[in-house]
Amino acid sequence: MTAFKSDFLKTLQERGFIHQVSNPEGLDKLYSSETVTAYIGFDCTAKSLHVGSLVQIMILHWMQKCGHQPIALMGSGTTRVGDPSFRDEARPLLTEEMIEDNKSGIRKVFDRFLSFGDGPKDALMLDNADWLMKLEYLPFLRDVGRHFSVNQMIQRDSVRLRLEREQHLSFLEFNYMLLQAYDFVELYRRTGCRVQLGGSDQWGNIVSGVDLGRRMEDVELFAITTPLLTTSSGAKMGKTAAGAVWLNPDMLSAYDYWQYWRNTEDADVERFLKLFTTLPLDEIARLSGLGGSEINEAKKVLATEATAMAHGREAADQAAETARKAFEEGALAQGLPTVEISQGDLSEGLGLLSAVVTAGLCATNSEVRRNIKGGAIRINDKPESDDRRVLTASDVVEDGVIKLSLGKKRHVLLKPV
Repeated sequence: MTAFKSDFLKTLQERGFIHQVSNPEGLDKLYSSETVTAYIGFDCTAKSLHVGSLVQIMILHWMQKCGHQPIALMGSGTTRVGDPSFRDEARPLLTEEMIEDNKSGIRKVFDRFLSFGDGPKDALMLDNADWLMKLEYLPFLRDVGRHFSVNQMIQRDSVRLRLEREQHLSFLEFNYMLLQAYDFVELYRRTGCRVQLGGSDQWGNIVSGVDLGRRMEDVELFAITTPLLTTSSGAKMGKTAAGAVWLNPDMLSAYDYWQYWRNTEDADVERFLKLFTTLPLDEIARLSGLGGSEINEAKKVLATEATAMAHGREAADQAAETARKAFEEGALAQGLPTVEISQGDLSEGLGLLSAVVTAGLCATNSEVRRNIKGGAIRINDKPESDDRRVLTASDVVEDGVIKLSLGKKRHVLLKPV
């Protein structure tokens, strides 16, 4: 493995961000000798990014922190096509209104992680629709398409795996690789961007852009990919039984976000501290060395620091304090997530199964039943064993809420309105 000398690549290597690099020596020399502009593309497929995109966002953060210029490229153009990478079927096509709505939500994420402006090291936010929507088909085929070999394209994993499984791959999706490669060339022309970063599932698309830059502009472009992350138990990052772990606070509260990180598996603490916080490595080593139940203190630090990155320090500290009161003092902390329920439904009797699902603690009634059977569901801190239990006005405590709990760490307040 290359021992990098540039601050940026050395930081990425030490913290576990690097999976593949094109021409490591050349890229290290580039980062050591000048201010480098690099980008990552984010398609507008949802109203927020989730934790699965956080590794990429943190790379952009570190890049700016090391004195270089990151570009967050909004992919409202490529979203109209859909990335086929490692998918069994085509993404559903979104309307222009849906794409614009999603883009507006995604943009909010980056203000916490990057500093935007007009300076040489200020981050840029661009949108590939600005050039892709203006392309004319025949000139694009002549100027760009002629540089691509279909023989090579069908060997890329994103295409090959679909073909081997005899799953439908539309011509629309097949074009995605060309458009992403062209983005790289266009960003080089507009900003001098020399590096594209992304997950390892994007390696084929990224190196296609590197090759296109050489053919069209006679310039060496570079690629860096990150490992695709799973937890130690094999779970996919950013997904829980209750749904996606969104980065936008209007889609997931700071408290729930804090709890996600607090529930990190012991074996993942060191790795996640390196990837998702900016704590110094010696402090991470100290925290990771804590044994026994003390590892929970490291998890609290991880939760607070990761939440501070996405939601701000004040929200992170408040989430940590709410958790402390709820778990250590047994208090009914008003900072807990609150879900409003109808006073009328409560008067008629609200089934516990439905209430737990509504609270977001479980995804299905059968999941609630399993947790009730396992003794994990509590009402106002008292275990409940009857899956036919009905919540009524008599369950409302002095604070005007009903506290539902799943295990010792997940709590939601139901507020009748």
